[in-house]
Amino acid sequence: MLRKILLSLTGLIVIAAIAFFTLAPGYVERSLNPVTTPEEGWPVSEAAQQLHDRLIIGDWHSDALLWDRNLLKRVDRGHTDIPRLQEGNVAVQVFTTVTKSPSGLNYGENSADTADNITRLFMGQLRPIQTWNSLLERALDQAARLNRMAADDPEALRIIRSRADLAALLEGRESGSRTVGGILGTEGAHPLEGDMANLDRLYDAGFRVIGLTHFFDNELGGSLHGQSGEGLSAFGRQVIDGLLERGMIIDLAHASPEMVRDVLAVEGTRPIVSHTGIRSNCETPRNIPDDLVRDIAAKGGVIGIGYWTDVNCGSTPADIARSIRAAIELVGEDYVSLGSDYDGSVDAPFDTAGLAALTQALLDEGLSEDQIAGVMGGNMMRYLSESLPET
Repeated sequence: MLRKILLSLTGLIVIAAIAFFTLAPGYVERSLNPVTTPEEGWPVSEAAQQLHDRLIIGDWHSDALLWDRNLLKRVDRGHTDIPRLQEGNVAVQVFTTVTKSPSGLNYGENSADTADNITRLFMGQLRPIQTWNSLLERALDQAARLNRMAADDPEALRIIRSRADLAALLEGRESGSRTVGGILGTEGAHPLEGDMANLDRLYDAGFRVIGLTHFFDNELGGSLHGQSGEGLSAFGRQVIDGLLERGMIIDLAHASPEMVRDVLAVEGTRPIVSHTGIRSNCETPRNIPDDLVRDIAAKGGVIGIGYWTDVNCGSTPADIARSIRAAIELVGEDYVSLGSDYDGSVDAPFDTAGLAALTQALLDEGLSEDQIAGVMGGNMMRYLSESLPET
């Protein structure tokens, strides 16, 4: 009898564990990445849809790899996957790897020593054990998953590592291909774990966009949301030199003002801000100061405008369009692009399949078709074609 009871209890525990590890990650994702499209949808005119369908569209920032799902499959949660990217006519998507996120995360001040949310998430998702205590392994695991998806369905997803790869992708799309080009990026350079040798490991895994910091200070220097306010450390300067040598793109989205100034002072740098708003349009410490945004554009970098409420002071396509207008007024129409922050624990007024709502909002804001074409992807494609490694 006791044996039967123990077996029954063991069976119940196994069933409960399977249910938890199957359902809990999806529940967390749904709660952290809401889509606030009204039930009736956002209105999109026939003219706006036709314009949208002609565009070459690119997005500098999605954290979809964090959520441990097959992006080749359409799902009913979160903001993006390959089928929805295709439906939204997106040609190029940067997929960033998130490897550490402090508990109690905020835009003001975070400690690197606070308990880490990503450790718990990776354990809950049953990711490989080596990822549980290594930021480098977390980045490499997410990269390997994207690379496997591209190998499984190369007609749907192709990894972009070079200018030649980008040119081939865009040529194919001109001929009617719906292949999405995926570029690997990091949400902060802490996966280097303070070791320059790891930069080659990231490069060889396909990484081409490197954010320097995320929500906390790291070995490279100060975060916009950290405690020190410092600029580049000695190691950070080594990393900048290494990125320039390899043709990797520097992303200052979460960098402290002093770090931004230090990077801009290095000869040959042409950094981007992958996902942000414009502070004079929406006063929040998440948006870096306007003068630094202007300085980044002056060095040839582009600014990716995010979609979530905090950086736009509003939650509609019209609010995003106003941020884009503010960015154009600040830096000029050639230096503004998209940086959704999809699936980055933020809200969005539409998922990527509904991106035509933004084209409509930009028309409503008074942008010309040429300006819209630049913002939606032309400026990003120009930058990539000039900045990625040649082959």
